Amino acid sequence: MFPNLRKTRAAAAALTVAALFAGCASVQFGRDFDPRLFEAKVERGVSTRDAVRGWLGEPNGMGAGVNDRNERFEEWTYYQGSGTLPNLADANLKVLQIRFDAQGRVLSWSWTGERKKQAEK
Repeated sequence: MFPNLRKTRAAAAALTVAALFAGCASVQFGRDFDPRLFEAKVERGVSTRDAVRGWLGEPNGMGAGVNDRNERFEEWTYYQGSGTLPNLADANLKVLQIRFDAQGRVLSWSWTGERKKQAEK
């Protein structure tokens, strides 16, 4: 009688099952990296893009910006995160942002992150 209703119910049931399984799903994104290794090796104004690439591999993202003195810079971003759906209450995230000057040397950098599993030990 209502062929679309049967399809709609089947789709709703599939979404419900997927949502239930998502409650237990673990997610990971980005690529692991060692910000302490970077911190130990980097020299502002000396270290180059090639050196950073050698230490950390290719960045997850690249962009550009302008600082408060109206100077342009290139920015690379490395990130890694994990957690359990649906609310990610156990999430771990670390982010490293590196800014390069026009000559390709490290201008500045910052990293943030929390490793709850390590902090609880």
